[in-house]
Amino acid sequence: MKKSDLPAKTCVVCGLPFVWRKKWARCWDDVRYCSERCRRHRRSSVER
Repeated sequence: MKKSDLPAKTCVVCGLPFVWRKKWARCWDDVRYCSERCRRHRRSSVER
């Protein structure tokens, strides 16, 4: 499968697009952040 064929989402913190990863296979519907850094900074970005 080509990377361009994989599903993509937009990070709720930084707004950048990111694509499906194998480690997210079981929880893809729950993934909201592109990285651990965005997940850690979710409160400060959302409150602004």
